Amino acid sequence: MEERSAETTAAGVRLAWHEIGEGEPLLLINGYAGTKADWDPAFLEQLGGHSRVICPDNRGLGDSDLGAEEVTVELLATDVLAIMDALGIERAPVAGWSMGGFIAQTLAATASERVEALVLLSTDPGGELSTSTSREHFLRLIDRSGSAREQASRLISLLFPDPPAAAIDEQFGEIVAAAQAALDPAALEAQVKLMASWHRGPSTERLAAITVPVLAAHGSEDVVIPAANSETIAARIPGAWKAIFPGTGHAFMAMEPVRLAALIATFLGR
Repeated sequence: MEERSAETTAAGVRLAWHEIGEGEPLLLINGYAGTKADWDPAFLEQLGGHSRVICPDNRGLGDSDLGAEEVTVELLATDVLAIMDALGIERAPVAGWSMGGFIAQTLAATASERVEALVLLSTDPGGELSTSTSREHFLRLIDRSGSAREQASRLISLLFPDPPAAAIDEQFGEIVAAAQAALDPAALEAQVKLMASWHRGPSTERLAAITVPVLAAHGSEDVVIPAANSETIAARIPGAWKAIFPGTGHAFMAMEPVRLAALIATFLGR
């Protein structure tokens, strides 16, 4: 399936994305340290079978500029709107994985006229309603010590449960290491501060402001953002769909690409 790359400039900052598939648009926002090139290919292929999937690079990562402004979840949400404007998309479903889910929720709460539906993958509501991971797991997630290959192994062990993690590390560790080596430390530090701010801020009012249809999906063995967060989101938003995928971790879309993409298609009526 053909992939297409493009970029726009908003307030002097270059914002890049790529697209795959045809049909009605679906924005797919990546999480901490993730670029448009890091999505699982099988997951994108499945989504692209029913949607025009648009995958932005968050500020400072991939081909998007960092800019001089403080990186906040609100700023990143504004960037998504700028990409939608550049593409002539008035309204579309928005999906967000992990930190990308923070951006997606912010969009739905503050710009509901632009968000048709919300797909939240392995994310949390922030603030007082979130169930946090252990400090040990969070510190491992943001640890940039050691070689790029060591960083890759550490990341894979967090994203996937055992026993698949070891096999995934052996098969894809070098690819992940190359991606880790290309990341801008300043952009990563900005995202760490963003995540800390998200978990200090209020969340009850934000969830109450989300009125679009919501699907909250999670891997049952997620150690980065516990699955209890999807339970909370679904319980707080009337009519929300909830799906917990047994035996999968934080990057559950790479373990269950077919089933998850089919669920998203059903949820979106595509």
